[in-house]
Amino acid sequence: MIQTDARNVSDPELILFRDQVRKFFDKALYPHLDRWEEDGLVDRDFWLACGEAGLLCPTLPTEYGGLGLDFRFNAVIDEELAYAGSSAGITLQSDIVADYILNYGSEEQKQHWLPRMISGEAITAIAMTEPGTGSDLQAVRTTAIRSGNEYVINGSKTYITNGQNADLIILVAKTDPSAGGKGISLVLVEAARAGFSRGRNLDKIGQNSADTSELFFEDVRVPITNCLGEEGRGFGYLMSQLPQERLGIAISGQAGAQRAFDEAVKFTKERKAFGQSVFDFQNTRFTLAGLKAKLQAGWAHVDWCLARHLEGKLTAAEGSAAKLFHTELQWEVCDAALQLHGGAGYMNEYPIARLWRDARVQRIYGGTSEIMKEVVARSI
Repeated sequence: MIQTDARNVSDPELILFRDQVRKFFDKALYPHLDRWEEDGLVDRDFWLACGEAGLLCPTLPTEYGGLGLDFRFNAVIDEELAYAGSSAGITLQSDIVADYILNYGSEEQKQHWLPRMISGEAITAIAMTEPGTGSDLQAVRTTAIRSGNEYVINGSKTYITNGQNADLIILVAKTDPSAGGKGISLVLVEAARAGFSRGRNLDKIGQNSADTSELFFEDVRVPITNCLGEEGRGFGYLMSQLPQERLGIAISGQAGAQRAFDEAVKFTKERKAFGQSVFDFQNTRFTLAGLKAKLQAGWAHVDWCLARHLEGKLTAAEGSAAKLFHTELQWEVCDAALQLHGGAGYMNEYPIARLWRDARVQRIYGGTSEIMKEVVARSI
């Protein structure tokens, strides 16, 4: 269990909220984890249950049906979901997509989509990555070309979280292919549009219950009013949202690392070797002590980042540094915890196996660790 007693971002309301999240996950998430992993998909019923429990987009204003809370409450959900070992895509909806629509959407777009996102009736995705482009968003080839009062969209996307379930996709596309980054716009595409299709639910190393998909757009027509914000300003919108996106990944990384550490402590104290518990060997205790020190520093850093973000001061470099540090720490802790399990760590029946597999992509999506270093280096 994540310990919060010494953290400086907790208050009675936040503590109560965390308790509610844990009770909800005990009932609605933990019993289904294995089945979702096998199915490669989280049930839509879970999304609706999350909506009913107030766990979707809690920061959205009450006028749209939200709770009007601050990002600390999103962080609680991020932490508890990652600690549970779940890769359900609810955090993408709450931490990323919701703010795009709130900050850049028209009032009509907000009135139509935000209440449905809060209730879980609408599942959303954001489609950035393409088969030939990764972190270089300015190189996207998908186009949305004006034709009268419509955009005609052509192209493909890949590695899209919530791709199989999504009812609405925020599409990153070139509305002016000759203008480079200044020609990028964000366009809302409803999944029911003719010409839109989903490809495979991709076969991944880990995070198997997250539906990660290919998406195809063949002469998909949407009205010009589906543009999110101003045409040609999409790249700027993407950059402005990255600190929060990367902070969310950092928080999940820290919580995942804590769960892996806790599993290692539990296993080594129960496992016997040469007449004593594995924990009693100096190597085990020293390994765990080193990891605990890093986790202690990590939680303090998470809380510092949260405080900065609540003040509107978290920079792109700080958000990138947080993602870099916490996802690399997650991998270090998960790998060491698996090693301390010995052969048992290689067996899928032990939670550490899933935690280890799921951790690997954290250093890739949302910007690779190498890209994070580039962003941080530019600020020096």
